[in-house]
Amino acid sequence: MAEEQGLAGSVAAPQTSVTTTPVPRRRVLSWALWDWGSASFNAVATTFVFTVYLTNSKEFGGSTVVSAQLGWALGIAGVLVALTAPITGQRSDKGGRRKLWLAVNTYLVVIALGLMFFVEKSPSFLLFGLILLAAGTVAFEFASVNYNAMLAQVSTPRTLGKVSGFGWGMGYIGGIVLLLIVYFGFINPSVGLFGVTSANGLSVRVSMLIAAIWFGLFALPVLLSVPENRPRADIATKRVGFFQSYAILGRDIARLWKTSRHTVFFLIASAIFRDGLTGVFTFGGVLAAGTFGFSAGQVIIFAIAANLVAGVATIAVGALDDRVGPKPVIVTSLIGLVVCGSLIFVFHDGGQIVFWTFGLALCLFVGPAQSASRSFLARVIPAGREGEVFGLYATTGKAATALAPFAFAIFVSIGGAQYWGVLGIVLVLAIGLFLLLPVQAKQNQLAARE
Repeated sequence: MAEEQGLAGSVAAPQTSVTTTPVPRRRVLSWALWDWGSASFNAVATTFVFTVYLTNSKEFGGSTVVSAQLGWALGIAGVLVALTAPITGQRSDKGGRRKLWLAVNTYLVVIALGLMFFVEKSPSFLLFGLILLAAGTVAFEFASVNYNAMLAQVSTPRTLGKVSGFGWGMGYIGGIVLLLIVYFGFINPSVGLFGVTSANGLSVRVSMLIAAIWFGLFALPVLLSVPENRPRADIATKRVGFFQSYAILGRDIARLWKTSRHTVFFLIASAIFRDGLTGVFTFGGVLAAGTFGFSAGQVIIFAIAANLVAGVATIAVGALDDRVGPKPVIVTSLIGLVVCGSLIFVFHDGGQIVFWTFGLALCLFVGPAQSASRSFLARVIPAGREGEVFGLYATTGKAATALAPFAFAIFVSIGGAQYWGVLGIVLVLAIGLFLLLPVQAKQNQLAARE
C-alpha cells in the first residue's frame, strides 16, 4: 500500500514511534494503572455517584431540570477542551513534557474530586457541584491527551490493540473495585465506616474523598515508570507563544487534509461516536435513578455489573482488534449500541428489567469501541506527533462532547421527560457510525514498517 505523507509534511513516508522492541510488562502495567485510577472520575464522579447525587436529590431541584443543567455544564466543558486540547498536545510533543502535563492535569482532577466533598444537599451548592464536574472534565481530557499519546511508548505495532484494550479494561475493573469500596463502606450501610451516614449527603461526599485518594495513588506508577517523551529533532523547534501555536496547528491540519484525508475523516467520525459513548456512561446512572426508579445503592450495583461486562468485553476484544483491525470492531459495537439504546427508549415503561437487560448490553459494546478507536488512531500517527494528533482527537471529540450533553438536554426539553434524552445519545451514535463507514482503515501502513 502506498504510504501517505504525515503531519510533518516531508515527502518521505511517516514514521511510527511505536517501538518494535518488546516493552517490559511492568511498564505496560504502570501505564494501565492510570486507567485503573481514572475510574474515580469516570465511574464515581461523572456516572454513577456524584451526578446521581445531584440529579436525584430533591434538595438540588427536580431531576429533569438538574439533568438538563448537567448537560449544559458538561457541554460547556467540551467546548473549552475543543478550543485548547490540540495546542496542549502540540506543545508537549515539541517540549518533551508529555509526562509533566499528564501529572499536572491528573492532580487538578484529584483536587476537583476532593472539593466535591463540600457540595452539601442544598440548592446553593448545585452550581458549585456543576462547576467542579465541568472543571474536572476539562482537566481529565487534557490529561487523557498525554496519556493516550503514551500508548506508542508502551506497545509495539503488533500489540497496539491488546495494550489499548488492557488499559480500558483496567479502567472498568478499577471502577468495580472502587464502587464496591464506596458502596459497602459508606453508601449502603445506614452507618458506614468511621460513623459516616447519609445525612446531608455525607456518604456520597466522603466517597468523593476516597475517589480523590484513589486516583492520586494509582496515577503515580505511570509517572515513575514510563520515560518522558523525547521530541523528534525536526519538530523540536524553539518555543512559540500560545496563540502562535494555533497558526501552526492550522497549517498542520491543512497539510493533514491534503496528505492523509481519511485520518481527518476518522477524527471527525470518532469525535461524534465517542461523544455518544461518553454519553452512555455519563447519563446512564442519571437515567437509572430518574427514569427507572433505581435507588442510589441500586445504581451502584448496576454500575458494578456494567463495569464488569465492559471490562471483560474490552480486554477480550483487544486481541481481536490486532487480528481483524479496529474498524470492524468499532462498526459492530456502534450498531449494537444504536439498537440497544433505541430499545431502552421504546420499552422504558417496562421498568427496571428493561434497563438491566439493555443497559448491560450497551456496556458490552462501549469499551471495545473506545479501545479500538484509540488503537485505530495510534496506528497511523506520524512519529513524534502523538500528543498533537491525540490533542486533535480530544479536540474533535470534545467539540462533539458538546453534542451528546446538548442533545440529551434538548431531547429532555422537547419530550418533557428524562427518558427522551436517550434519543439524543442514540442519534449522536448513529451519525458517528454513518460517518465512519466510508473511512479507510490503514493498518497495513504500520505493518509494512515493522
